[in-house]
Amino acid sequence: MTAFAPPTLRTFVAYVEDQPGVLNRISSLFRRRNFNIISLNVGRTERPGVSRMTVVIEADDDKARRIEANLYKLVNVLSIEDITNQPSIARDIALIKVKAPPAKRTEILQLCQVFRARAVDVGPEALVVEITGTQDKIMGLLAILEPFGVLEMVQSGTVAMTRGNVSEAAKSIQQATGQRIAAA
Repeated sequence: MTAFAPPTLRTFVAYVEDQPGVLNRISSLFRRRNFNIISLNVGRTERPGVSRMTVVIEADDDKARRIEANLYKLVNVLSIEDITNQPSIARDIALIKVKAPPAKRTEILQLCQVFRARAVDVGPEALVVEITGTQDKIMGLLAILEPFGVLEMVQSGTVAMTRGNVSEAAKSIQQATGQRIAAA
């Protein structure tokens, strides 16, 4: 009897053609297969015509393999890599608007410094704080600011990159686009 492997958060990096409708096709694939996207971030790369997606989902090993295989079937997907078990860096950014009357402002700003967050806007009764880091770090700051009165919060999707040399997914894009890989 095999042991049950509980689902874990999996991080996929996909290089896709920078074309209208690509995001819709990829998100539709997740919807049709009943995979829940925890985080999704799409942005341009250093290569014209190529975008990079970072998708975080909850999946066990089998589900992760199926996701990767299904993504490769999509015509606009150039390369895909599951970087979950690779040394990597992952970051989110959040903006948090907190009630900050003048009497409490110094205390709030000192707490933000502990998290290496910074004020990006100050109003008469509120301030907006920017924090970059892991999900745990962002949630930690949010918990600390709750007693002051969090008015609004917005958070980006995760961006992730493997540590060290160029990743396998990036190498395949460099080769496919005819660009030379810089010697490490």
